[in-house]
Amino acid sequence: AQEAKMALICRKLQLKPGMRVLDVGCGWGGLSRWMTMRHEVEVTAITISQEQADFARQRCQGLPVMIELMDYRDLSGQFDCIVSVGMFEHVGRQNYANYFKIMHSLLVPGGLFLLQTIGARRHVYSVDPWIEKYIFPNGMLPPARAIVDGTDKLFTIEDWHNFGADYDRTLMAWYQNFVDAWPSLSGKYDERFRRMFEYYLLTCAGAFRARENQLWQVVLSAGGTSGGYQSIR
Repeated sequence: AQEAKMALICRKLQLKPGMRVLDVGCGWGGLSRWMTMRHEVEVTAITISQEQADFARQRCQGLPVMIELMDYRDLSGQFDCIVSVGMFEHVGRQNYANYFKIMHSLLVPGGLFLLQTIGARRHVYSVDPWIEKYIFPNGMLPPARAIVDGTDKLFTIEDWHNFGADYDRTLMAWYQNFVDAWPSLSGKYDERFRRMFEYYLLTCAGAFRARENQLWQVVLSAGGTSGGYQSIR
């Protein structure tokens, strides 16, 4: 499933050898590594986690991937494509406008920016208080309107793909993997952690199953794609 997701992202970005790609919020470096190995692109990847940066550098050693410990607001340069997966939920509504302005400034004319984010069906910015306290402090699920407003006059929205219903199955698979792995983990984590993590996974699965939470891949272009953009699924 992860490989299918990364392959889909690469097809949507229309990657070609030699392209300069920016990965905003690269996590453990999996997507950056995949893009360089499968499509021969050059990647600049940023994270604000020292642990993630160290792991990603080791994982991408010998590849044309530059892992930077950096806030997106400190970025400079120009890139042919930008991708950001699972980071926008942590930007905060007060920073949306500036976030999109910065992404626009980093993208070459006609370049593509793929944004993957969990979103909210309703136009509200609050999150579940338990999730806020224990899992994602200061996290925020944007409604569709926040992305539309934030990209106004900056980007052309080329494609909007909602596959939130699939996240229910993903979370249930994670839950089953966690249950199966618990005997090997119980020496490192206590019973409270087990209950909290299972509650987290099942609560989120319920939110996606009820279609309250969405999962979007939005493809944006700087100035519009010449001849039009062909949506890919």
